[in-house]
Amino acid sequence: MTSPQRKRTSRHWSAISESGSLKGIQLMLAIYDRFGARAYQGVLFLVGLYYWLRRPIARRASKEYQKQLKAFCPSVSLPRLTTVRHFTTFGTAILDKVLALYGRIAPETIHIEQRETLRAAIDAGQGGIIVVTHLGSHEICQALGRLRRDLKMSVVMHTHHAQRFNSLFNDIDRPLSVEIIEVSDMGPATAQRLQARVAEGGFVVIAADRDPIEAGARRRWLDFLGRPAPFPEGAFWLAILLHCPLYLLVCARKGQTHHVHFESLGDATGLSRRERSVWMDNTMAHFVTRLEHFCCRYPLQWFNFYPFWQSEK
Repeated sequence: MTSPQRKRTSRHWSAISESGSLKGIQLMLAIYDRFGARAYQGVLFLVGLYYWLRRPIARRASKEYQKQLKAFCPSVSLPRLTTVRHFTTFGTAILDKVLALYGRIAPETIHIEQRETLRAAIDAGQGGIIVVTHLGSHEICQALGRLRRDLKMSVVMHTHHAQRFNSLFNDIDRPLSVEIIEVSDMGPATAQRLQARVAEGGFVVIAADRDPIEAGARRRWLDFLGRPAPFPEGAFWLAILLHCPLYLLVCARKGQTHHVHFESLGDATGLSRRERSVWMDNTMAHFVTRLEHFCCRYPLQWFNFYPFWQSEK
């Protein structure tokens, strides 16, 4: 169901200040480069403990997520000091993001679970929308652009709330096939760029598991891990408007391997106007179901450290 008028009493994620300093991030990267992954993990535990003490919003959000996850999936196994471990897992994901964007992820560490589905999507030349989430490190998909030069992507993202972190990549040599588009710049000209990307057989990458920034943006309240939560309709409407397939991409770490899951969510290519509503209902519900599946499979790798389940209290 669509409820754009529902009251949002919790602080919006885009208004929460960025954690950490640029020098702190650079120091952690220097520790990794000079002393290796074990030293990085050792220091990271202390950093996670610091943020557990200093970031009450993130701490409460992590505990709320754990509570929902355990109720939804009782068999899931969580470690001791779960919230601290949740933060340190995020720190590992930050490292993976940096290494991926700098082209330092070894190809042999990337395992594509549905390789044939990805190959077929690229080779079809039809293009499409790729939905990503805040589970794992979806920046690995940009590393895929180095493995498949014919994989052309426009990544739609919100960067203004994480300017210190994103400044690390000001001088990055991104693959020529990867274009970054700021979500706040969406307008007619940007829409034409996205349409052109899909028309040439490329893909538009957009996250679909955070409440949209704009107060009047379309969102749906869907049951996620047993409680209603707001999910943006944007990526799904984009597939409808561009008459193209919709895919889900999740990349999560398991040991030293990055597992890439690439699945079809639906195809809006031949939809009539009468079919749109049912397609939206089914496809968004399917997306949330798959997100729940991956949360249960990789329980500490979903990184939405803000009050995700909002209510009218």
